[in-house]
Amino acid sequence: LASSLLGCVLFDAVDRGAGRRQSGRTRWADLKSTLVFAAFTYGFSPVLKTLTESISTDTIYAMSALMLLGHLIFFDYGANAAIVSSTLSLNMAIFASVCLASRLPRSLHTFVVVTFAMQIFALWPMLQKKLKARTPRCYIGVTVLFALVALAGLATISSVSAVLFASLLLAISCLCPYCLIRLQLLKDNIHGPWDEAEIKEDLSRFLM
Repeated sequence: LASSLLGCVLFDAVDRGAGRRQSGRTRWADLKSTLVFAAFTYGFSPVLKTLTESISTDTIYAMSALMLLGHLIFFDYGANAAIVSSTLSLNMAIFASVCLASRLPRSLHTFVVVTFAMQIFALWPMLQKKLKARTPRCYIGVTVLFALVALAGLATISSVSAVLFASLLLAISCLCPYCLIRLQLLKDNIHGPWDEAEIKEDLSRFLM
Protein backbone atom coordinates (compact mmCIF):
# COMPACT_ATOMS: atom_id res chain seq x y z
CA LEU A 1 0.00 0.00 0.00
CA ALA A 2 2.88 2.34 0.77
CA SER A 3 4.45 1.64 -2.63
CA SER A 4 1.09 2.26 -4.34
CA LEU A 5 0.74 5.59 -2.56
CA LEU A 6 4.28 6.57 -3.52
CA GLY A 7 3.66 5.54 -7.12
CA CYS A 8 0.44 7.54 -7.24
CA VAL A 9 2.18 10.66 -5.95
CA LEU A 10 5.03 10.18 -8.44
CA PHE A 11 2.56 9.66 -11.29
CA ASP A 12 0.73 12.89 -10.46
CA ALA A 13 4.01 14.76 -10.13
CA VAL A 14 5.21 13.59 -13.55
CA ASP A 15 1.82 13.90 -15.23
CA ARG A 16 1.05 17.30 -13.64
CA GLY A 17 -2.65 16.51 -13.62
CA ALA A 18 -3.00 16.22 -17.42
CA GLY A 19 -4.35 12.70 -17.29
CA ARG A 20 -6.92 13.59 -14.63
CA ARG A 21 -8.15 16.57 -16.62
CA GLN A 22 -8.61 14.41 -19.74
CA SER A 23 -10.35 11.54 -17.98
CA GLY A 24 -12.34 13.70 -15.56
CA ARG A 25 -11.39 11.47 -12.62
CA THR A 26 -10.51 12.87 -9.21
CA ARG A 27 -8.19 11.61 -6.49
CA TRP A 28 -11.25 10.73 -4.42
CA ALA A 29 -12.57 8.52 -7.25
CA ASP A 30 -9.20 6.74 -7.46
CA LEU A 31 -9.20 6.25 -3.69
CA LYS A 32 -12.71 4.75 -3.78
CA SER A 33 -11.71 2.38 -6.58
CA THR A 34 -8.68 1.29 -4.57
CA LEU A 35 -10.74 0.67 -1.45
CA VAL A 36 -13.35 -1.32 -3.39
CA PHE A 37 -10.65 -3.46 -5.02
CA ALA A 38 -8.91 -4.08 -1.70
CA ALA A 39 -12.18 -4.99 0.03
CA PHE A 40 -13.29 -7.40 -2.70
CA THR A 41 -9.85 -9.01 -2.97
CA TYR A 42 -9.64 -9.47 0.80
CA GLY A 43 -13.16 -10.87 0.93
CA PHE A 44 -12.55 -13.36 -1.87
CA SER A 45 -9.10 -14.39 -0.65
CA PRO A 46 -10.40 -17.57 1.07
CA VAL A 47 -12.09 -18.52 -2.21
CA LEU A 48 -8.94 -17.86 -4.21
CA LYS A 49 -6.91 -19.89 -1.74
CA THR A 50 -9.08 -22.98 -2.27
CA LEU A 51 -9.60 -22.39 -5.98
CA THR A 52 -7.04 -24.93 -7.18
CA GLU A 53 -7.13 -27.54 -4.41
CA SER A 54 -8.04 -30.29 -6.88
CA ILE A 55 -5.08 -29.47 -9.16
CA SER A 56 -1.60 -30.81 -8.47
CA THR A 57 1.17 -28.42 -7.50
CA ASP A 58 3.31 -29.39 -10.51
CA THR A 59 0.46 -28.47 -12.83
CA ILE A 60 0.06 -25.14 -11.07
CA TYR A 61 3.75 -24.37 -11.50
CA ALA A 62 3.64 -25.35 -15.19
CA MET A 63 0.54 -23.21 -15.86
CA SER A 64 2.05 -20.25 -14.02
CA ALA A 65 5.30 -20.51 -15.98
CA LEU A 66 3.44 -20.67 -19.30
CA MET A 67 1.17 -17.76 -18.37
CA LEU A 68 4.10 -15.57 -17.30
CA LEU A 69 5.94 -16.47 -20.50
CA GLY A 70 2.86 -15.44 -22.45
CA HIS A 71 2.79 -12.19 -20.47
CA LEU A 72 6.33 -11.45 -21.63
CA ILE A 73 5.50 -12.30 -25.24
CA PHE A 74 2.31 -10.22 -25.56
CA PHE A 75 3.44 -7.30 -23.37
CA ASP A 76 3.43 -3.84 -24.98
CA TYR A 77 7.10 -2.85 -25.18
CA GLY A 78 6.33 0.12 -27.42
CA ALA A 79 6.53 -1.74 -30.73
CA ASN A 80 3.69 -1.50 -33.24
CA ALA A 81 3.13 -5.21 -33.87
CA ALA A 82 0.07 -7.42 -34.26
CA ILE A 83 1.21 -9.73 -31.46
CA VAL A 84 1.04 -6.94 -28.87
CA SER A 85 -1.98 -7.18 -26.58
CA SER A 86 -1.88 -5.36 -23.26
CA THR A 87 -5.16 -6.88 -22.11
CA LEU A 88 -4.11 -10.45 -22.85
CA SER A 89 -0.71 -9.86 -21.26
CA LEU A 90 -2.27 -8.48 -18.06
CA ASN A 91 -4.83 -11.28 -17.83
CA MET A 92 -2.18 -13.97 -18.21
CA ALA A 93 -0.02 -12.37 -15.50
CA ILE A 94 -2.93 -12.07 -13.05
CA PHE A 95 -4.00 -15.65 -13.77
CA ALA A 96 -0.48 -16.88 -13.01
CA SER A 97 -0.41 -14.82 -9.81
CA VAL A 98 -3.74 -16.24 -8.64
CA CYS A 99 -2.51 -19.78 -9.34
CA LEU A 100 0.64 -19.22 -7.29
CA ALA A 101 -1.24 -17.43 -4.53
CA SER A 102 -3.61 -20.39 -4.17
CA ARG A 103 -0.70 -22.48 -2.88
CA LEU A 104 0.09 -20.16 0.03
CA PRO A 105 -0.74 -21.19 3.61
CA ARG A 106 -3.12 -18.37 4.62
CA SER A 107 -5.79 -16.19 3.05
CA LEU A 108 -3.88 -13.05 4.05
CA HIS A 109 -0.89 -14.26 2.02
CA THR A 110 -3.16 -14.76 -0.98
CA PHE A 111 -4.55 -11.25 -0.61
CA VAL A 112 -1.06 -9.74 -0.44
CA VAL A 113 0.21 -11.62 -3.49
CA VAL A 114 -2.79 -10.74 -5.66
CA THR A 115 -2.63 -7.08 -4.61
CA PHE A 116 1.10 -6.97 -5.27
CA ALA A 117 0.54 -8.59 -8.67
CA MET A 118 -1.89 -5.82 -9.61
CA GLN A 119 0.70 -3.24 -8.61
CA ILE A 120 3.47 -4.90 -10.62
CA PHE A 121 1.57 -5.92 -13.75
CA ALA A 122 -1.10 -3.19 -14.03
CA LEU A 123 0.01 -0.03 -12.24
CA TRP A 124 3.79 -0.18 -12.69
CA PRO A 125 3.70 -0.25 -16.55
CA MET A 126 1.50 2.86 -16.53
CA LEU A 127 4.03 4.70 -14.40
CA GLN A 128 6.87 3.44 -16.61
CA LYS A 129 5.24 4.79 -19.77
CA LYS A 130 4.65 8.16 -18.15
CA LEU A 131 8.24 8.36 -16.91
CA LYS A 132 9.59 7.35 -20.31
CA ALA A 133 7.53 10.04 -22.06
CA ARG A 134 8.25 12.89 -19.64
CA THR A 135 11.60 12.15 -17.95
CA PRO A 136 13.71 9.58 -19.87
CA ARG A 137 16.66 9.83 -17.47
CA CYS A 138 14.46 9.20 -14.46
CA TYR A 139 12.86 6.30 -16.34
CA ILE A 140 16.24 4.66 -16.90
CA GLY A 141 17.24 5.15 -13.26
CA VAL A 142 13.97 3.75 -11.91
CA THR A 143 14.14 0.77 -14.29
CA VAL A 144 17.70 -0.07 -13.23
CA LEU A 145 16.75 0.29 -9.56
CA PHE A 146 13.73 -1.96 -10.07
CA ALA A 147 15.89 -4.62 -11.76
CA LEU A 148 18.42 -4.50 -8.91
CA VAL A 149 15.68 -4.88 -6.29
CA ALA A 150 14.25 -7.86 -8.19
CA LEU A 151 17.74 -9.36 -8.46
CA ALA A 152 18.39 -8.89 -4.74
CA GLY A 153 15.05 -10.47 -3.85
CA LEU A 154 15.77 -13.44 -6.09
CA ALA A 155 19.24 -13.83 -4.58
CA THR A 156 17.72 -14.36 -1.14
CA ILE A 157 15.91 -17.43 -2.53
CA SER A 158 18.43 -18.92 -4.95
CA SER A 159 21.88 -17.62 -5.89
CA VAL A 160 21.91 -19.75 -9.06
CA SER A 161 18.62 -18.23 -10.22
CA ALA A 162 19.96 -14.76 -9.45
CA VAL A 163 23.03 -15.37 -11.60
CA LEU A 164 20.89 -16.69 -14.45
CA PHE A 165 18.53 -13.72 -14.13
CA ALA A 166 21.45 -11.24 -14.18
CA SER A 167 22.92 -12.99 -17.23
CA LEU A 168 19.57 -12.82 -19.01
CA LEU A 169 19.21 -9.12 -18.24
CA LEU A 170 22.70 -8.35 -19.53
CA ALA A 171 22.14 -10.42 -22.67
CA ILE A 172 18.83 -8.75 -23.53
CA SER A 173 19.83 -5.21 -22.53
CA CYS A 174 23.46 -5.10 -23.74
CA LEU A 175 24.62 -8.10 -25.77
CA CYS A 176 21.68 -8.39 -28.19
CA PRO A 177 21.57 -4.64 -29.08
CA TYR A 178 25.37 -4.63 -29.52
CA CYS A 179 25.20 -7.62 -31.90
CA LEU A 180 22.35 -5.99 -33.83
CA ILE A 181 24.32 -2.77 -34.30
CA ARG A 182 27.49 -4.65 -35.32
CA LEU A 183 25.57 -6.74 -37.86
CA GLN A 184 24.31 -3.57 -39.54
CA LEU A 185 27.85 -2.98 -40.82
CA LEU A 186 27.72 -6.27 -42.75
CA LYS A 187 24.48 -5.44 -44.51
CA ASP A 188 24.87 -4.76 -48.22
CA ASN A 189 22.48 -3.65 -50.93
CA ILE A 190 22.98 -4.81 -54.51
CA HIS A 191 22.35 -2.03 -57.04
CA GLY A 192 22.31 -2.42 -60.81
CA PRO A 193 20.78 -1.21 -64.07
CA TRP A 194 17.91 -3.72 -63.90
CA ASP A 195 14.34 -2.99 -62.88
CA GLU A 196 12.51 -4.71 -60.09
CA ALA A 197 10.21 -7.55 -61.12
CA GLU A 198 6.55 -6.63 -61.42
CA ILE A 199 3.73 -9.18 -61.49
CA LYS A 200 1.42 -8.40 -64.41
CA GLU A 201 -0.88 -11.42 -64.16
CA ASP A 202 -4.18 -11.11 -62.33
CA LEU A 203 -3.84 -13.19 -59.16
CA SER A 204 -7.23 -12.38 -57.67
CA ARG A 205 -8.55 -15.86 -58.51
CA PHE A 206 -6.05 -17.35 -56.08
CA LEU A 207 -7.38 -15.18 -53.26
CA MET A 208 -10.95 -16.41 -53.47
